[in-house]
Amino acid sequence: MGDADSTEEQEPDVRFTYANERTFLAWNRTALALVATGVAATQLLPNLHVSGGRRILGLPLMGLGALVALTSFLHWKANQRAMRRNQPLPRSPMPLVLSIGIGVVAVIAGVLAFVGTT
Repeated sequence: MGDADSTEEQEPDVRFTYANERTFLAWNRTALALVATGVAATQLLPNLHVSGGRRILGLPLMGLGALVALTSFLHWKANQRAMRRNQPLPRSPMPLVLSIGIGVVAVIAGVLAFVGTT
């Protein structure tokens, strides 16, 4: 056969496959921690001085956990595809997703703390 086409797939080195899987699992531990923290916020925090404050704080954490889990799967899959095609790995959206999500939750927490003191 001739030169390998960029869409022709080959089995990547198993070490790279395992590294990709470990990264995926690490992001999913983060997602699980976010979901668990969201559940804890909605169920275990004392009542805040804002009506529904525990849910206002906890639900975005659970949503962020779900988003991180979904995004990590899509990124794992894109990495696998690129490795099989001997292409450069795509840039990870995970740092941006997590940074924006945590920033939003921090703003929500700050607003709840500020409103709860007045």
